[in-house]
Amino acid sequence: MAVEALEKIEQTIEQQSFLDRLAGPLQRPLHEFLEHRPRLRSLVHGTWLGHPLHAALTDWPVGAWTATLCLDLLDWLRPGRGLRSAATATTGFGLVGALAAATAGLADWTWTSHGARRLGLVHGLANLAVTGLYTASLLARLRGDRGRGIGLAGLGYGLLAFSTWLGGHLAYRCGVGVNRTAFQSGPRAWTPVLPAADLAEGQRRRVVVGTVPVLLSRLQGRVYAIGATCPHLGGPLDQGRVSDLTVTCPWHYSQFRLTDGQVLAGPATASALRFETRERDGQIEIRQAEESCQP
Repeated sequence: MAVEALEKIEQTIEQQSFLDRLAGPLQRPLHEFLEHRPRLRSLVHGTWLGHPLHAALTDWPVGAWTATLCLDLLDWLRPGRGLRSAATATTGFGLVGALAAATAGLADWTWTSHGARRLGLVHGLANLAVTGLYTASLLARLRGDRGRGIGLAGLGYGLLAFSTWLGGHLAYRCGVGVNRTAFQSGPRAWTPVLPAADLAEGQRRRVVVGTVPVLLSRLQGRVYAIGATCPHLGGPLDQGRVSDLTVTCPWHYSQFRLTDGQVLAGPATASALRFETRERDGQIEIRQAEESCQP
């Protein structure tokens, strides 16, 4: 019953098309702001970290405010000034973390669409309300109105539970922040994919090996192969702009090195699939360069 009720809530939010009227005007300026700032994209998305920064930062406010809840409970059982001071401190510490997590989360939401965009908007608005409640709680505690501060924090924590559940749905059901190539697996044995004569110097070609799209490039006399699917949200790298041995995803501007698939700029946080290449008997052959992380 609980699962069915939760799924009903998810579906209801995803079906609310009126949310797009609010989401669109919010996303457009964010999109334009991040488009030409690759270093900032890499910072806020977590490219430097190897996985989405938002997912790591959410532990900060959730952990701090869980500590606040525990400290308030302990103070109720055994009153003590030290416990009250600690609860006030963790409330404030959580607010700092909420600001950091919101910045990264807003960047992730910028590139979403359809149901994920609507869920993300509600997730963000819920977090905004949570932050407001904890801000009011902190102010009440600082004024000495501890009872009001505890009550506001309790309301905030309940709403926080709902919001974090929505965040989990965005990640694990909608795939926001998930490496879209994590379950792709290329050939482990050398496999011919294209006649060598069909790939001239400086040229790129898209081939499909099994079910995996691969981007072939001939650069400075060598053939390179990387996955043609952007790990961020599945954009077609073979349609991207190429400059200085770098391909830029045409959808959300993630950048990858053509020679080895290394991610150079976000929003992607994972590198593209990499393949070893060789030319034999007039054919370009490839095989996957590393093991897949499939469970």
